[in-house]
Amino acid sequence: MGRRAGWVWLVGAVAGGFMALDGGTLAPLGGSPAQAQAGGTITLRSDIQEANAATGIITARGNVQIDYPSRRIQATSAQADFFSNEQRIVLSGNVVVNQEGNTLRAEVVTYLIEEDRFVATPRPSEQVEAVYTLPAAPSAAPGEPTGGRAPAQRPPVVLEVSPIDSPMQSP
Repeated sequence: MGRRAGWVWLVGAVAGGFMALDGGTLAPLGGSPAQAQAGGTITLRSDIQEANAATGIITARGNVQIDYPSRRIQATSAQADFFSNEQRIVLSGNVVVNQEGNTLRAEVVTYLIEEDRFVATPRPSEQVEAVYTLPAAPSAAPGEPTGGRAPAQRPPVVLEVSPIDSPMQSP
């Protein structure tokens, strides 16, 4: 046997699966959670999980739940693929991501771990939905002077539009 076979790990669908991940390190159910390089642990729960050391890809299918407390991320989807070499997670199938009160819904969401960035794609003929919680505008506390000023008015928006000379037009 000159060829080295990579290992594949299947976690049973009946009991559900659990893995804690970081840059390619796995901790099976009952093991100690792996610490992520950027700090923290990503916990991945699903009905079925497969991990392939040769490719560095972990696939979770069925009732996928992801918890990444250090970045305050929780997500659910039908499937998740963790590409440990590229430090990205691709969630697919009715994806819902919650982070610090903000919600993202799409068919496919790619999370770029090192950049802490999400890229979302909708189903055909649909849209991605993002709900952001904005901080409240600072206001004067009761009894504090406001300076007697009204809020600053914004100047009206004026768009200057001029025709574009087309090469097809004659002078």
